[in-house]
Order: sequence, then structure tokens, then C-alpha cells
Amino acid sequence: MNRIAVIDLGTGNLRSVARALETAGRGDCEVRVSDAAGDVSRAERIVFPGQSAIGSVMGRLRSNPALLDTLVESMGAKPFLGICIGLQALYARSSEDGGVEGLGVLSGEVRHFLEAGGGTSGSFNDPDSGRKLKIPHMGWNNVCQTHEHPLWQGIEQCAWFYFVHSYCAFPDAAGEVYGVTSYGLEFAAAAGNRNAFAIQFHPEKSQQNGLKLLGNFIHWDGTL
Repeated sequence: MNRIAVIDLGTGNLRSVARALETAGRGDCEVRVSDAAGDVSRAERIVFPGQSAIGSVMGRLRSNPALLDTLVESMGAKPFLGICIGLQALYARSSEDGGVEGLGVLSGEVRHFLEAGGGTSGSFNDPDSGRKLKIPHMGWNNVCQTHEHPLWQGIEQCAWFYFVHSYCAFPDAAGEVYGVTSYGLEFAAAAGNRNAFAIQFHPEKSQQNGLKLLGNFIHWDGTL
């Protein structure tokens, strides 16, 4: 049976992610929500989810050096899935909370929609239509696949997924981007390298497409 560790850094949405993994696994996985390094070490797959601010997430992770070391080591050896803040934490830096250093697994940075697209608090202008777009970006949007990946298996090109975020990733390496979304501007909706795959959207809120992606992750061996 697949053992999956869901990293608990005090963020929201952890239990719903765990339940969605159990549903997608159809009895073939054991999911544990934990901040214990031992649980991460014993797990065969790692999920780093959460709806939170990057400062509190990275602060809590760095206050638990055993977990941080085990997480970094595991990310180089096991299938890893980052969700929402779990994507943003993989980049070297985020402008949120005055500027926070991330894990530096992916090249590029994370910026607020208003920094990237301009605008005023709570909204910014869509350069194509001229209409105001609300921040946070909340709701359904297309994710267009830019590279093949085992986690996209059985998911249609430009399928719909559910988003909730105000910050987005702007990668430096096109080869690390597996999907993009447009919301006034184009940003990375899926990125990764080696055995790590991370997404800005929430598969646990994305109905059948989300469950399909989670099921693909559960059966992914971490190779491309």
C-alpha cells in the first residue's frame, strides 16, 4: 500500500487534500498528515499543500530543521507533489511578506498579481479586454499543458481546475513549466523537475480532473 505524507505546516486545507488522496487512491494508499520528520522519511510519496502566507510557512518549516532536512532529501528521491503554497515554496524567492526565501528547487520567483500586472488593491486591468480582474484569483480556469508529464495522463489539454491565490510563479526555465494559465497575464500553473511536480491550482477542489491528477500522482514512480 502506498504511504503518503501530507506535510502539516499549520496551513488550511490539509484534511481535504488527505481525503481527496484517499478517494483517488481507492483504498490503495495510507495518508498521514504530519510535521514529523520520521513520517516523511517513511513515506513513499510526499505532498506539500496549503493555503497560507509564504512567510509563516517557511518560518514554521525552518523552525523544524529535522523536517526541513528530511523534506529536502526526500524531494530528491521520492515522488513529490506541491499544491498552491507548496508550488510557491519551491522557488528561490517570493515577494510576499516583504520578501521571503524559498527552497530554491525551481528557478524563478513568485510575485503578486499587482506587481506583475499593475493595478490597485483588490483588482488589476486585463490588458486584452480592459476589464477589472479581482484579486485574489478565485474560481475555475483553464490549465494548458506545455510539456508532457505522467500526471497529465488522461487529462484533456486546457482542462479546468480551481484556483485561489494572489501570488503566482514566474519561472526562469521554460523546461520546468508543465502548464500555464492566463488571468490577465500568463503564469505557471504547473512546474517541476526530476521527481517533483507542483501546481498552483487545488486538485482537491477540482472535481474529476483533480482526482485524476491525484490518482496519477499516487501511481507515478517519480520518473519522466
